[in-house]
Amino acid sequence: MKTAIITGITGQDGAYLSQLLLKKGYRVIGFVRNSKGSSLTKLSYLRITDQIIFEECNLLDLVNIVGLLKRYKPDEIYNLAAQSSVKASFDQPIATIEFNIISVINLLEAIRLVDQKIKYYQASSSEMFGKVDDLPITENTPMHPLSPYAISKAAAHWIAINYRESYGIFTCCGILFNHESILRDKNFFTKKVINDSIEISRSQRGVLRVGNIDIRRDFGYAPRYVEAMWLMLQHPTPDDYIICSGKSIQLRQILHHIFKRLGIDQNKIIIDESLYRPTEIENIYGDNSKVKKVLGWEYTTDFFEVIDILIDEQLKYKTE
Repeated sequence: MKTAIITGITGQDGAYLSQLLLKKGYRVIGFVRNSKGSSLTKLSYLRITDQIIFEECNLLDLVNIVGLLKRYKPDEIYNLAAQSSVKASFDQPIATIEFNIISVINLLEAIRLVDQKIKYYQASSSEMFGKVDDLPITENTPMHPLSPYAISKAAAHWIAINYRESYGIFTCCGILFNHESILRDKNFFTKKVINDSIEISRSQRGVLRVGNIDIRRDFGYAPRYVEAMWLMLQHPTPDDYIICSGKSIQLRQILHHIFKRLGIDQNKIIIDESLYRPTEIENIYGDNSKVKKVLGWEYTTDFFEVIDILIDEQLKYKTE
């Protein structure tokens, strides 16, 4: 039986990855900040909480991590933990950069010190590329990050590559573009819009306030994206891959689709400039041809079908 450690296990990706690994017969160890205070809501939604071993771990404490690696002897580590909100990173730039970088160095140092055969997955982000001149984005596109979050993820990305090149550690970076699910936190655009729109349809809310909805993003479905994470660590050669749909959709289109599906008048949309970010990427989408060719991972799901799935799940969730 293989053993996998997952940081950020209580998040959307951590929950779906846990579900996938458990189905494959793994022993799953979840690192959490506080065993009593951590929310297990997403894992509970998938009904897998009792199949996971939880360990308190301070990712800013190298000694703590080393001790846990010696105890559990993992085959694989999936580092999904991060302060992942772009907006919050502008409010708390120091905390964002400190955690998102030091935690990665500590995990990789622990692997170097304990067992260099441990395979490591680093959750990178499309936000690292920021302002780009050429689309689609590939693994070789130059990075021009536009937020403290993006800067921290770019640094973490290169740290993982450095440990691969310097010490021969099996590190893979998955550069994920936006990916949604019922487990997405409600502060992210698609989940927020679906949640608030359902409330409008039930007369529980008057209007929907949004920021810039003319920007375009590459969206996918989270349960499919975690499959690519696992595939990376099964390949004989470590490398970095873009995980995306390969298409961009305007946020306005998503909003209109949700309103139409729920029978809401478009005049319920209020553009609030206070919700605009200091810097914004106008359009971004990726090229997933490398992961398709090397790992055999292919994404064909239409995002509007995903939205309909999420609306149905959220409607069911809100009536239970």
